[in-house]
Amino acid sequence: MTTGTGNAARLAKALAIVLGTGEIPLRLRAWDGSEAGPEGAPVLEFRSRRALRRMLWSPGQLGLSRAYVSGDIDAPGDVFAAFTALSSAGKFAEPGPFRPVTVGELWTLLRTAVRLGALGPNPAPPPEEARVARKGRLHSRRRDSAAISHHYDVGNDFYALVLGPSMVYSCAVWPEEEDGRVPAGDRLAEGLDAAQEAKLDLVCRKLGLRPGMRVLDVGCGWGSLALHAAERYGVTVVGVTLSQEQAILARKRAADSGLTERIDIRVQDYRDVQDGPFDAISSIGMSEHVGRAEMPRYAATLFSLLRPGGRLLNHAISWNAGPTDPDPHSFIPRYVFPDGEMISLGEMSTALESAGFEILDAEALRRHYALTLRAWVSRLEEQWDQAVKLTSRGRARVWRVYMASSALGFENGLTGVNQVLVQRPGGDPPPLRRTQWL
Repeated sequence: MTTGTGNAARLAKALAIVLGTGEIPLRLRAWDGSEAGPEGAPVLEFRSRRALRRMLWSPGQLGLSRAYVSGDIDAPGDVFAAFTALSSAGKFAEPGPFRPVTVGELWTLLRTAVRLGALGPNPAPPPEEARVARKGRLHSRRRDSAAISHHYDVGNDFYALVLGPSMVYSCAVWPEEEDGRVPAGDRLAEGLDAAQEAKLDLVCRKLGLRPGMRVLDVGCGWGSLALHAAERYGVTVVGVTLSQEQAILARKRAADSGLTERIDIRVQDYRDVQDGPFDAISSIGMSEHVGRAEMPRYAATLFSLLRPGGRLLNHAISWNAGPTDPDPHSFIPRYVFPDGEMISLGEMSTALESAGFEILDAEALRRHYALTLRAWVSRLEEQWDQAVKLTSRGRARVWRVYMASSALGFENGLTGVNQVLVQRPGGDPPPLRRTQWL
């Protein structure tokens, strides 16, 4: 039962309306020091009246997101416990558009704002909110470039702080410990680089890389896979990205490793690559930016760039909660991945097969991504002051809530991540068994 007095008790009732639940599994602390909610529950602090005003003007996930990013709301203590409680409340975590408040609920929110002195004009969104949402045709080259820049061009030093020396911004592959358990706590951050190297090598083995092969890395990031494949497997790599900052660092890393002759990093849309065919193609964490409507074109383009018998490995986050339309007013599209869209493993497999590919293997790595995200959160929180200095407090808060909530999504199965290995028919036959890359 929710108990408390003063401003906090009124805030608890307002938040319950926004979340669509009778009770909230959180301990609310108001700006005047009053508290309400279950004793011992994770704490959510309302640091100013502006937080309530944001909820009144945008009574859904967007209002709460703006309040958190701006610092009007905070979750001191265990961030995972707070977000678990918040996501479990009412319909907050259900897929699709956020549950709209009724007219009666809106009047209740309005009366609460009046009583608490929070009534006023709509506060400006935090500067970290994406401005690309309504500029140009969806998934046009210009709009895709702007969306990618919003997410990736926030400073290579910031990403290095979070990702570590591996500079790999996708799911790592973790080993099970001798007792069957997985790493936890400080051992996650300590084991991150080795787990990322294991993932890079797994990709290379699945693609069947051999010296002299020519590889296309779609969405090459900071060049980590290109470096690993060129150095360890003797291939040449063309890496394409829409991020200027990623390309700058990837080229520097290739030069520092003496691999400039074997690694070509381009700022280029995958749809503009004209110098195929390639012996193998990797696409890791990139197809989430493509969108459901563009997926057939994506698959057909990669098919055309691959030689007969060549393999494509598509590593992508999947949406496991059933068909739903993306909500442009939710946190992820507004602050993290503008225009991003997750599709199911079935939809991805259908698109690849429809383009002419033969599916060789599909591997689910859902739990691995939860561990990876927890390692990233650990690194961010350990170096919080430096992260704020490198970007902004709001940007660091965006990454904190995005990575922590994403980890919970992978843990509860709302989202998954899969490596789908396919081959263009013709040329070398596929292997009889998976032992080649296990």
